[in-house]
Amino acid sequence: MAIHVVRINTTPVKGTALHQPAQVTLGPVGVHENRRFHFIDARGTMINGKRAGELVRLRSDYDAEADRLSIALPDGRRIEDHVRASDEAVTTDFYGRPVHGHVVDGPWSAAVSEFAGVALRLVRIAPEITGTDVHPVTLISRGTMEHVRSIAGGPAERWEDRFRMLFELDGLEPYEEDSWIDRSVAIGEATVQVIGPVPRCVVTTHDPANGVRSFDTLGALRRARGEHRQALSTPTAHLPDGGKLLLGVYAVVEKPGAVQLGSAASVR
Repeated sequence: MAIHVVRINTTPVKGTALHQPAQVTLGPVGVHENRRFHFIDARGTMINGKRAGELVRLRSDYDAEADRLSIALPDGRRIEDHVRASDEAVTTDFYGRPVHGHVVDGPWSAAVSEFAGVALRLVRIAPEITGTDVHPVTLISRGTMEHVRSIAGGPAERWEDRFRMLFELDGLEPYEEDSWIDRSVAIGEATVQVIGPVPRCVVTTHDPANGVRSFDTLGALRRARGEHRQALSTPTAHLPDGGKLLLGVYAVVEKPGAVQLGSAASVR
């Protein structure tokens, strides 16, 4: 079977529910609309699904051309407005990577703070920076995810959503994407260079529907493939296990271009 894209996952606001667009454009720092916004707390700490799992109950939509953001809350309210960046510049620590942006004026911070029960502020990151955790592109095969699920007896419903990867691929053997490290991969009209494996965190244990811990996905990874013992080039200090549980790979963009469902992927 030829390797091809079977799902694309993005979200405008970090930690909120995933979208599955039919097509995206990979620019120099990834998909521009993906993780374009994030929340910080009163100390300036980045808030994601790991710190506030309930954010996954929110759906965010961003129209980049009109520069309008909406966030739909579980109670049916939809908070929508034109994005107006304030003069307050902030730098947020993304696991040792400084991410520059501006606090956003508007109704979203108050509404989401009320929902989450903690004071939060919305930040739009600078256009030349990715709002993903480390590198702008992540890849994983359906074979890999299904292998882990079958060994551990994981839930079939929304299993893939637990890993929140940009591109899901079919036509690969389990863990075959690990062999792409330090190689270029053509995917649709774009080309990416695979950098290294993705260390997994507690977010994978959360139910993608409500952000509540529901399955020991990390234990499943440990049983399925054991623990990695070598040092990684990606940040691991924030992980309790130091980055021993891996699934999927990180990549950076070598050649921008469009990627759509069904796009072929090939190693160069």
